[in-house]
Amino acid sequence: MRRIVEFACGDDVLFGTLDAAPGPFGLLIVSGGNEIRAGSWAGQAQLAAQVAAAGHPVFRYDRRGVGDSAGVNRDFRETRDDIAAAIAAFRTAAPGLRKIAGFGNCDAAGALMLFAASLQIDALVLANPWTVEGEDRAAQAPAALRRRYAAKFADPAAWKRLLGGAIDLRKLATGLRQAAATAPKSALAEQMREGLAQFGGPVDILLAERDRTAQLFTAAWGDDGRIARLASASHSFADQAARAWLLKRVLDALG
Repeated sequence: MRRIVEFACGDDVLFGTLDAAPGPFGLLIVSGGNEIRAGSWAGQAQLAAQVAAAGHPVFRYDRRGVGDSAGVNRDFRETRDDIAAAIAAFRTAAPGLRKIAGFGNCDAAGALMLFAASLQIDALVLANPWTVEGEDRAAQAPAALRRRYAAKFADPAAWKRLLGGAIDLRKLATGLRQAAATAPKSALAEQMREGLAQFGGPVDILLAERDRTAQLFTAAWGDDGRIARLASASHSFADQAARAWLLKRVLDALG
């Protein structure tokens, strides 16, 4: 059964949605960016329904200043209180709850990495975490650019466009110089790494390996045995195969 839950975060009234289920291990879905709790293409609502059908209660919510919720929409680095309030509301709405796994995509994953150690969360599922600082993404991810150009130059059609004059050589030269550069260290990624190191529960990091945000994360983060990769470019796991893969990973984390 799905129902709307109203709860407080400081002086602001927030709204969430509970997909009820009898299991003691629930899923908290944290939305990223300015995304409402239904998610892109209603993907989070669909995920919630599927996870609840498998026996796990699910709670998702609009953070302050987004969707139905009042208040000021803050940067994800300032959303700890929103997550804490949502956890409290989830536990009140689902009194049989004993453990919570936090799921977030993009900067919602980043927020969970920063704050989970100080919250009542037992496990994390982190998709395509956001590590970008500043506006110029290309300059911050030479490794991602190298993979992009390697794929392009393996495509005969790209060579035809180049030899036919359809490619701007000046832009190509600029891109190749950026690809050859050394990526600057991401202070945000280091803060996320420190936050995650203090978290005591299991962690799954899910990457759509052709998604640009995932590539930027890989460049900033490096190797990690907790990473699982999907051969997809879909940042929000929008196609049927990606949705099925994500659902399986989430259910595996919930046991």
